[in-house]
Amino acid sequence: MARPEDTTTARSPHVTVVKLPHRWFILCASRELGTKPLARTLQGTPLVLFRDARGRPAALLDRCPHRNVPLSLGRVRDGELECGYHGWRFDTGGACRAVPGLVGEPGAKSRCAQVFATREQDGFVWAYSTAGAEPTHEPFRFPLLDARGYTTVRREVRAPGTLHATLENTLDVPHTAFLHGGLFRTEKARGEIEVAVRRTSERVEAEYIGEPAPPGLAGKLLAPGGGVVQHFDRFLMPSIAQVEYRLGDKSHLIVTSAMTPVSDFDTRVYAVVTFRLPLPGWLVRPFLTPVALHIFRQDARVLERQAQTLRHFGSEAYASTELDVLGPAILRLLQQAERGRPAQQEPGSAAETMVETRVKMRV
Repeated sequence: MARPEDTTTARSPHVTVVKLPHRWFILCASRELGTKPLARTLQGTPLVLFRDARGRPAALLDRCPHRNVPLSLGRVRDGELECGYHGWRFDTGGACRAVPGLVGEPGAKSRCAQVFATREQDGFVWAYSTAGAEPTHEPFRFPLLDARGYTTVRREVRAPGTLHATLENTLDVPHTAFLHGGLFRTEKARGEIEVAVRRTSERVEAEYIGEPAPPGLAGKLLAPGGGVVQHFDRFLMPSIAQVEYRLGDKSHLIVTSAMTPVSDFDTRVYAVVTFRLPLPGWLVRPFLTPVALHIFRQDARVLERQAQTLRHFGSEAYASTELDVLGPAILRLLQQAERGRPAQQEPGSAAETMVETRVKMRV
C-alpha cells in the first residue's frame, strides 16, 4: 500500500468526540458506488471511492498529491482514478500509473495517493480508518440477512450529533416513555425490572429481565398475541448499536445500526432491520418504515439541540445515574480505542472476558 500518514483532524475540545484509528466504518451502500467516483468523509477526512476494472472497491484520500485538487472531481478510466485537473491516474493501491506528457516513469513514491483498505460485504462498502495500514480484523457481519422466514429492511439517515450521542440515544431506554410516548412505553404504566449489564473489551450489552410487552403501537405490531419478552440492547465496537426483541415464540426483531462519524457532530446511520413476525413481511414493511422514520425524526431534533448546547458552552457536563446503563460504558470503550487500544477478539468469541453487573429500574 501507499505511504501511511495521519490525516485525522485536530483533537476536538469536546470529550465525547472521538477519532478512532484502525477501525472499520461503512462509507456507502454497494449500489451507490457505480462507475463514477464517490466522495465521502470519515472522521473529518475526505475520501474518494471508486471501483477497479473488476468491480472491486477502493478508497483513497480525496486529494491529488500533485496540486491538491479533490480526486472525486475526476473520473474512472480503465479501473483507475483519473484526476480531473492534469489527468494523473491512480490505481487501487494509490500508486500513480500515468502522468500525461511525462517522459519517464510516473510512479515515484511522492506521487502516490494515500490509500485506505476496503471491504465489500452485506451490501455495504467499508473502509479502514487508518491510511496505509493493513487491517488487523474484519468488518462487522449483519445477522440473519439470508435466514429463512426473515424479512430485511434497510435505511440510511443522517444524525446531527456526535457518534457517542447517537449511539447512546439509539440504545437508551428511559427516554422512550417521554420522547416517543405511546409507541414503546408510557410515563404512567411503570413496573420494576432487572437489567443485566455485561461488558467486555469490545462490547457492552444490557438485558432487560422481566420487561412487559410494549403497550403501544410497537406491541400491537410486533406481538399481537403477547408472550414473554426478551430484550437486549448492545454496543459493539467501534460503532454498532443493536436492539433485539424476542416476543413469544413467533416474533423476533433485530435492529442493527452501523454508524459512521462524518465529522464531530454529523453521523451517518446505516440501519438494517431484520424481523420474523406472525404477520407477513410484505404486510409489515409498509408500516415499519414510516414508524421508524417518525421515531428517528424525534431523536434527531433532540440530538441537534444537544449539539447546539455543546457548541455554545464549549464543553460537556454529564450527571449520570444507574439508569444510564450503556452510555458511560460506550464512552469508555470509544476513548480507549481512540488512545490506540487495538481491536481485540471478535465480539462474542470464547476468548472474551466478560464482567456482569445488575441494576433495577422502572419501565
